[in-house]
Amino acid sequence: MVSGQQGWAGDSTPPHPAAPRPQKPSSLVRPYAVTGGRTAPRMKFAMEALVSSVTSEYQDISLLSPEYQAIIQLTRNVRSVAEISALLRQPLGVVRVLIADMASEGLIRVHQPALDAGKPDLNLLERVLSGLRRL
Repeated sequence: MVSGQQGWAGDSTPPHPAAPRPQKPSSLVRPYAVTGGRTAPRMKFAMEALVSSVTSEYQDISLLSPEYQAIIQLTRNVRSVAEISALLRQPLGVVRVLIADMASEGLIRVHQPALDAGKPDLNLLERVLSGLRRL
């Protein structure tokens, strides 16, 4: 202690504890809270499936959830499910559930890869690779 100052023992008033700092409301939402805890999509599709928005740029999407809005914005250009997951920084399982829900609501289209005797379309793989390189 600095000389001339009395400490707790010599004071008649206790020291004031540091006031608790107001906590900022967390803007982070747990990924699976967004899907209502669901981990399996309503429809099956591969992570390399391509997704495109069916909404126009001028359509009001402000009433949709922030996650839906982000996916619609991303899919104005055709993107793979894996690419959407990476760009949103969300787990692939969460993004699959959201995309399946959006597809069932008619907000987006999911373009499944055409498998030819168990081999994926080379053109599709090149587009996915190109998209991943842009990340």
